Amino acid sequence: MNPDERLPLINDELDLLAELLPLARRDIVELGCGAAALARELLTRYPDSRVTGLEVDERQHAKNLAHPQPGLSFVAAGAQAVPFADASFDLALMLKSLHHVPMPLMAQALGEVARVLRPGGHLYVSEPVYGGAFNEVIRVFNDEGVVRAAAQAAVDAALRDGVWTQVAERRFAMPVQFENFDEFERRLMRPTFADHRLDDAKVAATREVFERYAGRDGSAAFGRPMHVRLLRRA
Repeated sequence: MNPDERLPLINDELDLLAELLPLARRDIVELGCGAAALARELLTRYPDSRVTGLEVDERQHAKNLAHPQPGLSFVAAGAQAVPFADASFDLALMLKSLHHVPMPLMAQALGEVARVLRPGGHLYVSEPVYGGAFNEVIRVFNDEGVVRAAAQAAVDAALRDGVWTQVAERRFAMPVQFENFDEFERRLMRPTFADHRLDDAKVAATREVFERYAGRDGSAAFGRPMHVRLLRRA
């Protein structure tokens, strides 16, 4: 049995976030926001909050700016250099983004988050687990074992420094579905924010592993195992 098959399924991570923290009337920063899907839904549910999304991918940042939403703003910046004053936010979100911070800068990024959070503010770190069927497919073209371990080690080190206290931890799986391998390739293998240096051999090898989990119609459904750690700033 794969690790993801033993975990509870959560379709919407915002439900988990709302279970752990009050989200109304909050100043929130999301570091590495991507398309900011969770932030947009959060503001739909909690329109009296404000979210600032930081993104380093220029193309995604441009797309974000082209789709404005009340309470939502975007800044082109990385987590290792947050362009805001001390104590600006109540909550920081890192959704599958800490492992994308360059490893030598992970500690600096967590220090920046601590700086811009108000005392007692929270950091919600949600990271994909290096295991399970979905990871078996992804690691053929993008093996993130080292960077994902480094992200967890950076959180551990930050906790030892005494700036943070861990107040909650959750493990779950998020359903991920693909109509066929072509959709998987488009969404996962050719994102705007990364160059996986694909060639025909790598694409073929990935297709082979993907098809082990696909149905007769070519579609595939996975449970992506996730690890959430909720920290509170001292």
